[in-house]
Amino acid sequence: MADPARKTNPAPELADAYARVRGDSRALAAPLSDADATVQSMPDASPAKWHLAHVTWFFETMVLKPNVPGYRAFDDSFNYLFNSYYESVGERQPRPRRGMITRPHLDRILDYRAHVDAAVAELLAGDPAPSVLDLVELGLHHEQQHQELLLTDILHLFAQSPLRPAYRDPTPLPVAQGPGTARFLDFDGGIIEIGHDGDGFAYDCEGPRHQALIQPFRIADRCVTNGEWIEFIRDGGYRDPLLWLSDGWAQILEHRWSAPFYWEECDGEFWSMTLRGMQPVDPNAPVTHVSYFEADAFASWAGKRLPTEAEWEHASKGLPLAGNFAEGGAGRLRPKPAEPGRPGLRQMFGDVWEWTRSPFTPYPGFKAAEGAVGEYNGKFMNGQYVLRGGSCATPTGHIRATYRNFFQPDKRWQFSGLRLAEDA
Repeated sequence: MADPARKTNPAPELADAYARVRGDSRALAAPLSDADATVQSMPDASPAKWHLAHVTWFFETMVLKPNVPGYRAFDDSFNYLFNSYYESVGERQPRPRRGMITRPHLDRILDYRAHVDAAVAELLAGDPAPSVLDLVELGLHHEQQHQELLLTDILHLFAQSPLRPAYRDPTPLPVAQGPGTARFLDFDGGIIEIGHDGDGFAYDCEGPRHQALIQPFRIADRCVTNGEWIEFIRDGGYRDPLLWLSDGWAQILEHRWSAPFYWEECDGEFWSMTLRGMQPVDPNAPVTHVSYFEADAFASWAGKRLPTEAEWEHASKGLPLAGNFAEGGAGRLRPKPAEPGRPGLRQMFGDVWEWTRSPFTPYPGFKAAEGAVGEYNGKFMNGQYVLRGGSCATPTGHIRATYRNFFQPDKRWQFSGLRLAEDA
């Protein structure tokens, strides 16, 4: 989280950012019916209605109630319904049962958002303390995280329907030129610095900035493609236990994985459920919806490995934060092939979150913030792996080279892919 002792955004600029981010969430929800927004398709996912309410609960609970004398809560029951995991704030609806919240109706959630938005606008029009501005800024980045989750959770929900509805225009996207054979770029070893430098917003887990020792390595100039993954499938990759970590092979046996999540084979061709409905798998686009276990097995099959997060961040140094992002829900919402022929590293940002081989653990000197916001990241630093770079469902402007996403190694419903690396 940003240093609470300084402003990272003056209040007028923050008010503009607040209006833009909150408007993006409303736009993401616009194609959804109340039923679409209510159903929970699995315990890891949340209903769209819950996402819209939870991010609003964050502003009400963390910003307005402590800092606006006489603030009137919209509905006292919402503190139980829409708290996520903040134990210090109070009891909450169990995560696997968020789909049981059939009431309130989606329209009332939108009224709740309007109530809180008006109060935040009034707060920012005054002279709020720097610590309040930092909380608002944190809330906006938190909401952008949930914008991506809303998309991935809707995709999972629609994939369960026999109708396979499309969230966006189902017209097939044009097939782009292939990205060419992956090239491996060399990087020297040595003592490097990674982590956020304190300039601008960052989550607490992105710091402190610190030294790390890396050995010389090579990293692929693009992500692994669907076409390459099909070769892995055809070569028996999902049937060879020698390629798999023990827990990964247990997933194979239990869940009968034989392809990335959402893939189906029909008459020898692979199709995939996307936010644009069922679409042919583009062999030139990055593979997505694969777990850490699958990414690690593919790397073993290819005679390579996954990069560490220190290697990934070092390689990305100086690259523009540009790529195939969600653009407020108006983007492609599917990974696209790497631009052919361009020198240097491609696709480092956008398209797919890239698994690294690094566990999500605290950096040296990490200390969680005091109070409820200290529960944001620190308590999840076990049993998860770091992903880098953002995806086609990540809001534009949300990503940084130091951004550490994290999931358990068996999770597949996010836009997660991989880039290969090797020792030099």
